[in-house]
Amino acid sequence: MTTIDTPSTDTAPACHGAAPSAGPHGYSGDKEAHLKRLRRIEGQIRGLQRMVDEDVYCIDILTQVSASTKALQSFALVLLEEHLAHCVASAAAAEDGGEELNAKVAEASAAIARLLRT
Repeated sequence: MTTIDTPSTDTAPACHGAAPSAGPHGYSGDKEAHLKRLRRIEGQIRGLQRMVDEDVYCIDILTQVSASTKALQSFALVLLEEHLAHCVASAAAAEDGGEELNAKVAEASAAIARLLRT
């Protein structure tokens, strides 16, 4: 797994008391690495399209589908780790704590449940 940089203490993290779409988010520090990883996954998907177009043997295509799925799952786990380390940790450290922390934990639990269903 990757190591997570902790947010600086001189600025309030966006996850604390902000709308979910506000930034910076836990992944912001590694944004370029994440984008590079997603471009690689996009290339895998394009490779799948090419394989179908070229009538490649179905088992070979399924092998590549599995690799692409694992790559996305791995990416999702890194994002989840960063969410826990940034947003949930920020909510836990907040003075009002309780309500926001409960919301962030529930949000993370729902995300984990969605990942497990895939």
